Amino acid sequence: MDFLEGYDQHYGRVKKFILAMVKDQWAADDLIQETFMKVGGQMHTLKDPAKISSWIYRIAYNLCQDHFRGLKRDRSTSSASGFSFGMIECAPPQDALEQAQMGVCVQDKMNLLPDPLRTVLVLYDVVEMSHKEIAAVLDISVENVKVRIHRARKKLKTILEDRCTFQRDERDVLVCLPR
Repeated sequence: MDFLEGYDQHYGRVKKFILAMVKDQWAADDLIQETFMKVGGQMHTLKDPAKISSWIYRIAYNLCQDHFRGLKRDRSTSSASGFSFGMIECAPPQDALEQAQMGVCVQDKMNLLPDPLRTVLVLYDVVEMSHKEIAAVLDISVENVKVRIHRARKKLKTILEDRCTFQRDERDVLVCLPR
């Protein structure tokens, strides 16, 4: 498999993964670019082309971890407050807007999970990777992946129950209300 073929095949899912991990469109764009620059530069080192998917995700995961370490370092050395500018988007249809609002609420609560649990949940539920693929990316056993997914869902359920109330509004739409 050549670089362009790997890029075309994996770009969308890698972008989804990185964006779900870092929650910042600009940082995600930089990390996606860096991921594929590394892939292109190190493609010749890949011994088993059948494992290209887990190899690419491992690179992306490691770059996300480096990004978080850098943020932590920046926060500890800087006392200035920063501003976050969101992306400007067109207003989606009402159903999509409601679904997005519910997704934001759940995503905010997912961020409260410890990193190993949040990562495995993002890979499984957001990126839709198999247990085997996640095991290869995180360099853990398939059984450990299953245990982490179970623990992550259990902990997320507890967090949602403690911090949110789910109700149907006048339009019969499920909404998340913080407690």
